[in-house]
Amino acid sequence: MTDWATIASLATAGGTLVLAMATFASIRSANRSARIAERAARTAEQSLLAGQRPLLVSSRLQDPPQKVSFSEGNWLAVPGGGAALEITGNAVYMAISVRNVGTGLAVMHGWHVRTGLQTERFHSPLDEFTSQLMDLYVAPGDNGYWLAAFRGPSAEAFQAVTDTINAGDPLTLSLLYGDFEGGQRVISQFVLRHGSERWLTTAARHFNVDRNDPR
Repeated sequence: MTDWATIASLATAGGTLVLAMATFASIRSANRSARIAERAARTAEQSLLAGQRPLLVSSRLQDPPQKVSFSEGNWLAVPGGGAALEITGNAVYMAISVRNVGTGLAVMHGWHVRTGLQTERFHSPLDEFTSQLMDLYVAPGDNGYWLAAFRGPSAEAFQAVTDTINAGDPLTLSLLYGDFEGGQRVISQFVLRHGSERWLTTAARHFNVDRNDPR
């Protein structure tokens, strides 16, 4: 005699198993598709960021000089591949010529200067940087400049920088900048050395602030 109750139970169990397997396969496929979509989105985002990533280095010696002005009305002529420094009773005026070899617009945020050569592989804390009083931009593949005035004659750091410049000893200048959206921040260190006739600059090291360093 046919046990229809048992057959019905087995059929129900089989259907449930098939449905569970189909659901599992569907979820796994959906998860795989989501991961693929996530990777694609991440790749697209990285490509977009790479397309607007700035990188500042020293300009070339044969590049033309640039005339820059300060809020007090002082003017400096900055040679290609070099720096212009002027000491007055109230301030030390500083400017260097730079070139953007990156793929995006460079927007400068701040600066930090130290006497002598910085040989350690680290940068000063961000809260020690001085903010730029005006926005400075350097287009990709183009030359530009950085400028700032070191004020406060009574400060110990002011006197140290003044003595270093007068002696013709090296300075280490760190520039903080990023892309036009405020991201992808970089700190580039420049060494300023006094040559036979003028101050020359060399891009010594670059630090990524918002992502891992390449080294």
